Amino acid sequence: MMSGMTTDLATFAHGIFDAQPFTRFLEAELTAVGPDSAEIRVANRPELHQQHGFVHGGVLSYLADNALTFAGGLALGGDALTAEYKINYVKPAVGETVIARARAVATTRRQAVCQCSVFVVRDGTEQLVAVAQGTIVATGTRQGEA
Repeated sequence: MMSGMTTDLATFAHGIFDAQPFTRFLEAELTAVGPDSAEIRVANRPELHQQHGFVHGGVLSYLADNALTFAGGLALGGDALTAEYKINYVKPAVGETVIARARAVATTRRQAVCQCSVFVVRDGTEQLVAVAQGTIVATGTRQGEA
């Protein structure tokens, strides 16, 4: 059972996530949130591939960027934007599902530094395919405000 705070965080995060047209286009899912963390998944399908049959780096980048921003925004207690981030691709992404897991590692009143690992699930096993780090800034809209 979710506590009131966790339920409020999840409702707040899902409201923002569901309002993103590009997220809907990719058919991504926000599968977990915490006070300073987020997990986003996308099912692999041919439309997301590059010419070698791997999940396109742009898809991995989207997942990392969005997971970083959600983790940072949740840590900051409101809506947020990415100020900067860096991604390293470590292995071609081949598998059934791509998962990005991010968490805030340092937070001030106005910004959060976050880290993200991106995995592909292949034959039931998660394999690391990218890592990212970014700085997320508060927009000024807090949880519970319109």
